[in-house]
Amino acid sequence: MNVVKTALLLAALTALFGVVGYWIGGSGGMLIALGLAAATNLYAWWNSDRLALKAHRAREVDARTAPELVGLVEELARRAGLPMPRVYLIDNPQPNAFATGRNPANAAVAATTGLLRVLSREEVAAVMAHELAHVKNRDTLIMTVSATLAGALATLAQFGFIFGGRERQNPLALLAMMILAPLGAMIVQMAISRAREYDADRIGAEICGNPLWLASALEKIAGGVSRTVNQDAENHPATAPLFIVNPLKGGAIDGLFSTHPATANRVAALVAMARESGMGAPAASAAPAPGPWGGRRSRGPWG
Repeated sequence: MNVVKTALLLAALTALFGVVGYWIGGSGGMLIALGLAAATNLYAWWNSDRLALKAHRAREVDARTAPELVGLVEELARRAGLPMPRVYLIDNPQPNAFATGRNPANAAVAATTGLLRVLSREEVAAVMAHELAHVKNRDTLIMTVSATLAGALATLAQFGFIFGGRERQNPLALLAMMILAPLGAMIVQMAISRAREYDADRIGAEICGNPLWLASALEKIAGGVSRTVNQDAENHPATAPLFIVNPLKGGAIDGLFSTHPATANRVAALVAMARESGMGAPAASAAPAPGPWGGRRSRGPWG
């Protein structure tokens, strides 16, 4: 059902291309726009991961340049039954992370330097496990393609506003198109992203072995996002749904225009999952001790 829903949402994004093309150039414009949508889909299939990584100036690391992080991801990938993804670091003070790639064999996970400074080893493991859950569910392709489509649609709408078209005699219609088309794309993109975060939280908690680690990590990341501007994310807002927590300022509200469910709701679901597993402690009292990025490690699968 989730696959069908996602296919319908991506079809809706493609249809928006046709609508905007019709507004700009009638039936001929619609055909051109649909052709552009098809080309964008094809391009995004092969290049969306590189575009997302480049937008955030991520640099690839290995066992020599980032042994702790790479070793952690390698162990998590083994636990998840996945090929080892490429690992990237983003030099950004905001704690956050995302995954990208068209399939598990071509996946990449990226963490900010802020994430490694703020979180313990167990919390970093939980975050990376969440990203690997997206890889395992093949969410990464859907989310990066939708980000590329949304960005291209916004550009197309702006092009129509600047150069006009069949509605050039009605500037209000063009202005409405420039606002409503990207807004519609954003809503569709959010529907794709929000539906997948709870699943990735659940599977990520299973991979790392403790839902409370991820609950604690989400609270710390959300707090860091509220205090730190991620300028690259602000410059490329279509990539926001890729991140574990919405990196855009003011984006943590669990409403129509949020790319993610509310952090409090996600934490509550993880705490409930922990209780069902017999752990029972609330996230706040079970926060892991600082790890290799901050001192002593706590006991557990990663201790």
